[in-house]
Amino acid sequence: MKINRQKYSFQKLTKNDYYTIGGIFSIILFIMIYVFFCPNYYDRDEPVILDIPKGIGLSEAIDALYDKEVIPSKTNLRIAAFIFGAETKIKAGRYEIPNGLSYFELIDLLIEGQPDEQELVTIPEGIWQKKLAGLLKNQINVDSTHFMELSQDKNFLKSLGINANTLEGYLLPETYYIYSNSSAEEVIKKIKTEMDKIFIDSVVDRMEELSMNKHQILTLASIIDGESNVVSEYKKISSVYHNRLKKGIKLQADPTVQYLKRDGKHNKIYYKDLEIDSRYNTYKYFGLPPGPINNPGKDAIYAALYPEESDYYFFVADGNGGHIFAKSLSEHNRNVNRYREWRRKNQ
Repeated sequence: MKINRQKYSFQKLTKNDYYTIGGIFSIILFIMIYVFFCPNYYDRDEPVILDIPKGIGLSEAIDALYDKEVIPSKTNLRIAAFIFGAETKIKAGRYEIPNGLSYFELIDLLIEGQPDEQELVTIPEGIWQKKLAGLLKNQINVDSTHFMELSQDKNFLKSLGINANTLEGYLLPETYYIYSNSSAEEVIKKIKTEMDKIFIDSVVDRMEELSMNKHQILTLASIIDGESNVVSEYKKISSVYHNRLKKGIKLQADPTVQYLKRDGKHNKIYYKDLEIDSRYNTYKYFGLPPGPINNPGKDAIYAALYPEESDYYFFVADGNGGHIFAKSLSEHNRNVNRYREWRRKNQ
């Protein structure tokens, strides 16, 4: 059986054909250079801050860059990332994106740059605002002066929905992941948002039952937090103050007087300090002071909202870090004398 083999002939390329092919490749190369190497400019304050949390994918990072108007095309950046093999190489962290980066330069920054990393910051319960500013300065380099200025800036407080003279009391002590070199505004908003999460509908209903608002609850919570480091006592201490408020008895809370002296050399209270003429002096004036005296933690806030049921109106230190509670003044005076005797022996 004979098999017919078809013969193929290839026409030799002419010089013009080479010119055409070369021209096509030159055009493609020019387009690639123009698209991927030319700078992209954004019309906003620079540098743009881009946060890439751990576990975020390339697609989310590209979406964020597009939303911030750093790049005009998601597709072009995806192509650049594919060329670099960057799908799994992008580092988590905070980036400062300067204006005018090309797609290739941007991808190079995300895989080769050194972004700011998040730091673990623990804010202790009952911390004073000035000490909080110092803590944030030391741990993540927040501008402490600006932080304190914002804490009393009425316009800034209003923008946060805070109707008070100071931010103190509205920042929730907790453990946070915060980027180093964060702005004071950014840190404040982050911490304040965590405080807002406490005041859910059920808590709002509870405040209505108590005939108290958020500012009053935070003020009472700050006093409770200032009185003791023993969390198990908080609700009992809260009951004392709730009982006094109901009866129209002065709170006589030492932490409110310490608040007036906290810029001094020591916090020890003398009898003369009880005569300081200030609405924060609960030995001199009835009711709650004008505002929180520190930033209370969750335990103190919930204690202010849900006090223990008791007939206690007094308490004094027991010498071991806790307190002894009393229902009557005579009982309280005996407890005070015992504490003074203990202190004399141990000094």
